[in-house]
Amino acid sequence: MIDAHHHLWDPSRRTYPWMSGDALAPVRKPYGLEDLRRETAAAGVSGTVLVQTVSDFGETVEFLGTAEGSDGLIAGVVGWVDLTTGVTDQVERLRGSAGGELLVGIRHQVQDEADPEWIARSDVRAGLRAVAEAGLAYDLLVLLPQIPAALSVVRDMPGLRFVLDHGAKPPVSTGEIEPWASGLAELAKLPNVACKLSGLVTEASWTDWETPQIAPYAARILDSFGPDRVMFGSDWPVCELAASYAQVVELAGELTSGLSEAERARVFGGTAQEWYGLPDIDDLDASLLR
Repeated sequence: MIDAHHHLWDPSRRTYPWMSGDALAPVRKPYGLEDLRRETAAAGVSGTVLVQTVSDFGETVEFLGTAEGSDGLIAGVVGWVDLTTGVTDQVERLRGSAGGELLVGIRHQVQDEADPEWIARSDVRAGLRAVAEAGLAYDLLVLLPQIPAALSVVRDMPGLRFVLDHGAKPPVSTGEIEPWASGLAELAKLPNVACKLSGLVTEASWTDWETPQIAPYAARILDSFGPDRVMFGSDWPVCELAASYAQVVELAGELTSGLSEAERARVFGGTAQEWYGLPDIDDLDASLLR
């Protein structure tokens, strides 16, 4: 089983602007490789994708080194480069660093950009074309107001594999479906986009969410993209604001219980392998998800 989306961080060594404020205090502490080993072993996860947390080239260099020393647990790293300049050079530097062969994708936290058209800027488009030429995937972290610009870019770059993070963050806490579902469906029409079944518990009420509140949003993701283009991600340790690692895995099992064994194998491994070019893993043990 592959966890296609998690993080590691250490606030004593690096500043994380998004982590400020009292609400994020519970996770404002170090989470390292040994913590990941403990959580994944208990949940039956055999491989992961480690995803950037800040706009910091140095973090990606460190992540690649951590992945190299993980004995295969971290199967890939989605890192950060400055998309507005010199992307090819930055990717080459990352690939030349320790663990550089484990670089599988690039992400920028577009959701934090004030300009909803940021991703469609000409300099960013040039950077994304360089990502495609490097054979990497691009993780798309956007909110509803940014979907129109994202649609324009995805349509213009059929050769770039996009991975939509957290289903574009649906409004689970309010119970609303539209206009989120329509924006999601438009992205799903484009064959070069896959979607992560991730981050849903933190879009719900952190203290009293229940599976029936989240299920309609997961169903829209699965119906729109189909299991062949959906991949499970824990979003750990962010998820700990609302649920433990084990609870997130259990929830994902419940949300996909209506799928066939082959479809679940795609969601919990095959899709991530294909879109990120990860090494093969053992066949999915569906008993872990019951």
